[in-house]
Amino acid sequence: MSVMRSIVLFGVAALFEIGGAWLVWQGVREHRGWAWIGAGVLALGAYGFVATLQPDANFGRILAAYGGVFVAGSLVWGMVADGFRPDRWDVAGAMVCLVGVALIMYAPRNA
Repeated sequence: MSVMRSIVLFGVAALFEIGGAWLVWQGVREHRGWAWIGAGVLALGAYGFVATLQPDANFGRILAAYGGVFVAGSLVWGMVADGFRPDRWDVAGAMVCLVGVALIMYAPRNA
């Protein structure tokens, strides 16, 4: 259950962080205005909160592993929101990152 909870929390964190960054990007680069930027800032704050809900208590481990989720999630977000099409190297890099997430977070450790 702890692994499933962790995976779900990583997914929610990615939605908030990547979504928040995308909203800020839209507000600034696409000139959509302050409301978009403000919504992005709120979403980024929510990401910071969600990260604290991970079952593991080690900040460095959580953020290091989340980096891999961010890489893969950013490519997916770009595909869905902006029509981006990753090439095989993008996909391979994201897979390497997700293997890193699994090693960092879910490898057996001595208690």
